[in-house]
Amino acid sequence: MDPTRTFRAAPPFDPELGGGGGSAQPLTPENLAERQARDAAVRPTPTPEQLRDGGRFEVDELRVPGPPDGPDVTLVSARPVGVARPLPLLYYMHGGGMVSGNAWSVLPRLLRAWAHRLELAVVSVEYRLAPGTRHPGPVEDCYAGLVHVAEHAADLRIDADRVVVGGKSAGGGLAAALALLTRDRGGPTPIGQLLLSPMLDDRNDSVSARQMAGLDPWDRTSNATAWQALLGERAHEVSPYAAPARAVDLSRLPPAYLDVGSAETLRDEAVTYADAIWRAGGRAELHIWPGAFHGFDTHAPRAALSRAAHATRTHWLQRILA
Repeated sequence: MDPTRTFRAAPPFDPELGGGGGSAQPLTPENLAERQARDAAVRPTPTPEQLRDGGRFEVDELRVPGPPDGPDVTLVSARPVGVARPLPLLYYMHGGGMVSGNAWSVLPRLLRAWAHRLELAVVSVEYRLAPGTRHPGPVEDCYAGLVHVAEHAADLRIDADRVVVGGKSAGGGLAAALALLTRDRGGPTPIGQLLLSPMLDDRNDSVSARQMAGLDPWDRTSNATAWQALLGERAHEVSPYAAPARAVDLSRLPPAYLDVGSAETLRDEAVTYADAIWRAGGRAELHIWPGAFHGFDTHAPRAALSRAAHATRTHWLQRILA
């Protein structure tokens, strides 16, 4: 793409969403350590007892073997109480730009949204964060956890033939990478990949990235900082297992669900990835939410657009699990 090309004004934000506050303080190499420390201090980390929600869910923390030469991986496993049979599984990677977030904070919303309604188990992965751990550490953590879950499906009362990998933002990128890894290694085969505003392309040079610079809560500066933290000196030889948009073969992948906002930095890479799956003969369902920015449904969960996005994701999960 010609870097001198100019673009029209950015797409407008949905008025009900309120614009999300823009990116007044983007993530930069200079403030990364301080922002990570602040996130670790203030982000909720619900205890297993809190996640059990008064006895509605069974919750366990598992320490499982990690990748070769890596530490053990923590998985947080949850399922509705009172369902004895093996359940389908959502194997989930949290967001946070590869540099923040934790496996526990995302579970309350996932459990409320889907566990009872869909009779679904959830496993959330505590993968190592960049820049303390660079690629391939985080995705290898996720892969090791998935292999363990598949090998111990009977003990975990999970239906190993009905596993969906999913995540939001960085977690969506990890889920897409995991689908590529399982295909290429002959590992556990997911039946679907749920990719919500996924981070897929380290090149960070799309029309949407330039349009939304300084406007989207996760803007081009933050995105560049996160990719550099993950890749380090590998930034000039980027693996598709780090940035799935780099993959040249998207055939033989599980059906994908992608959604992203029209007013979002990551819009175009999600559109391009869905198109590449179609061109490879695969199945992808793509939704572009008009006026939505990065993380819109977390920022304004009761907004009409957020409720529509949640319903549409739920319907896709119902179809893929059936």
